[in-house]
Amino acid sequence: MTYRSSPTRCQPGNAPRFWFAAWLPLLAGALAAGLAAPADARRMDSFADADEGITRTDRLIVRYRAGAGPTFARAQAALRVAGNRHGVQLAHGRSMANGAQVVQISRTMGSGDVQALAAALKSGDAGIEYAEPDLRLQAMAVPTDPMVAQQWALSDANGGIRAPAAWDRSTGRGVTVAVIDTGVRPHADLVANLLPGYDFVADVRYSADGNGRDSDAADPGDAAAAGLCGAGSAASRSSWHGTHVAGIVAATANNGQGVVGVAHGAKLLPLRAMGRCGGYSSDIADAVVWGAGGAVAGAPANANPARVINLSLGGVGSCGTTMQNAINAARARGAVVVVSAGNSNVDAARFTPANCTGVVVVTAVGRSGGKASYANTGTAVALAAPGGDSGMGVLSTLNAGTGAPGADSYASYMGTSMAAPVVSGVAALVLAANPKYTPDQVAAVLKSSARAFPVTCTRCGTGIVDAHAAVVQAQAAAGTTGTSVATPVTSPAPTPTPTPVPVPVPVPVPVPVPVSVPAVAQVMDKEPNNSLATAQAIASLPAKVSGTLATNSDLDYFKLQLPAKAKLNITLSAGSASGFGLVLSNASGQTVLTVPGVAGRNPQVTVSNAGSAAVPLVLRVLRSTGAAGAYQLNLAP
Repeated sequence: MTYRSSPTRCQPGNAPRFWFAAWLPLLAGALAAGLAAPADARRMDSFADADEGITRTDRLIVRYRAGAGPTFARAQAALRVAGNRHGVQLAHGRSMANGAQVVQISRTMGSGDVQALAAALKSGDAGIEYAEPDLRLQAMAVPTDPMVAQQWALSDANGGIRAPAAWDRSTGRGVTVAVIDTGVRPHADLVANLLPGYDFVADVRYSADGNGRDSDAADPGDAAAAGLCGAGSAASRSSWHGTHVAGIVAATANNGQGVVGVAHGAKLLPLRAMGRCGGYSSDIADAVVWGAGGAVAGAPANANPARVINLSLGGVGSCGTTMQNAINAARARGAVVVVSAGNSNVDAARFTPANCTGVVVVTAVGRSGGKASYANTGTAVALAAPGGDSGMGVLSTLNAGTGAPGADSYASYMGTSMAAPVVSGVAALVLAANPKYTPDQVAAVLKSSARAFPVTCTRCGTGIVDAHAAVVQAQAAAGTTGTSVATPVTSPAPTPTPTPVPVPVPVPVPVPVPVSVPAVAQVMDKEPNNSLATAQAIASLPAKVSGTLATNSDLDYFKLQLPAKAKLNITLSAGSASGFGLVLSNASGQTVLTVPGVAGRNPQVTVSNAGSAAVPLVLRVLRSTGAAGAYQLNLAP
């Protein structure tokens, strides 16, 4: 099969259990204020660990209990003991307005070490109410590139992906993204992140560079004369498609020019598999295998295997064995394969490789956050990302040549070809935050952390990719952040049946006073409730919701009011073959917490409203993995 670039070619366009514990008061405030969660401030580069997202400091804040102020000797002894345990010296500094003390540490430490030091200090002095790191807070990491203000896809409230907040935690550093496309020009806004790639276009009729496969992955242009691509085919100019896609993924940040990529700290592996008239599946499949680090006859070993592979291409037809085997091989090596859904406004299942198994299929939304008019949808689609519509495209790197290469340039294109590299960039951010993730785990995080569509987008997957929420979830799973995200607690193993003991002599006990237990409201899932706008209301608590996710892409939304000074236990149960997850949002749809589903497990969440007024909650039930089917959602105060 030959892949023609037109179907997805760009269009120019102007049981685990989760507990909230320490951060519950912040949750109530965030929900009431319409915020997703308190954002960690950016750390200065000079205070950054090799692992991204770790804040460093050289001070603690210590507050003593009222009436239990420290004696000099006791306080000094506690400081000395705690410091000795961690190889530092501690000294009292100034007093704060709230009565707490600033304690100076003799050297700078990572946040995890400082947390441990604070805990040791508190355990050694009963008079201490709390001890915590005195963090170095910085401004949000907004790049200085002059055209970033035009990149609505990064931060627009409706159609954007919340990238600036994610960059305070991850930039994709240490992750390689393979762009399998028409090749990539050595654009000044890309070259710092470009790795040596490979040209897999074997047929010189279509290669446009005068030779077959070689180590030069630069795009020579894909302009075609009339009739070259088949009888009656029109002449076409060079698209520079791969260069545009590459810029969306990882255009260089803070270099004083142009645009910035979603994962601007990642590296780009350019793999040319498409030339004039598109690309052959054999070339594309070889590029997939080689890009992930597999061996391809005649090609040198890949010194930079990719963890993410972007395929902004496709054609009508079923997924061939060659392509499926290539995808399987890439996934076995740990690579996430991201594919565009197509631009024909039909079911994405008609297009390959979007209908292959194991890929993350991405459809497109416009700036409004609604489905792009051209975008393919369907059950094959995992989620959506900005692709542009109605003349408002996605700005990225390009070339000014109409045939052969010309000067570096920038342009806005529209298409699912633009949406896919947005998701590839977010996948790189996720993998930088948690390198141990498997491809399936990355896919689950991308889908479960996606934010709700602000307007209707039917059969568009679980939502719009949310870079910040995805990175927060990945860091929480890796244990590399002190953010306000719930930590999974595994259920204890069953204990053996205890040996019988003598029955004690019964003694009279007081007669219990009857307690009024509120009746549990029985609620049935009612469609349509697959969007924030159509969320089904839960009128009273406690409640038991019986529902069904009818398809793999079905979503159910429920809204309720959490009373003041109240706690709510939320338990989701489903069949052993279904891995259903929960997303907790505020009334505007901004994600506060994501609990991905695991087949056979029943996630549980406890949420508390410490405020003096009721706050609105939105619960989204979605399939993370496994089969569709029935579920029960128990809401118990």
